[in-house]
Amino acid sequence: MTPDAFREMALSLAGTTEQPHFDRTAFRVRRNYATLPPDGQSANLCLDPDGQDHFISLRPHIFSKVPNKWGDRGWTQLSLAEADDGTVLSALRHGWRLAGGG
Repeated sequence: MTPDAFREMALSLAGTTEQPHFDRTAFRVRRNYATLPPDGQSANLCLDPDGQDHFISLRPHIFSKVPNKWGDRGWTQLSLAEADDGTVLSALRHGWRLAGGG
């Protein structure tokens, strides 16, 4: 998964906009559900704790809890290099729904 492919996938979800968020690019509907840092090595997804547990257990080599209070709230890091389209789209859709996308 490339950063451009991640961006395209996020923007394909209805109502998603892209905007700056500190040093990152944020993808949002009613609120942010994903961010992409400038290095393009990873992305962060806003999941609920159950979704976070699900995706980490599904692909522990790709997903990990963000190591701070945001991680306790469901923010999950995704390593893009080894991620496949289906898994990323599923995780993006989960975050998108939680952020008010559907």
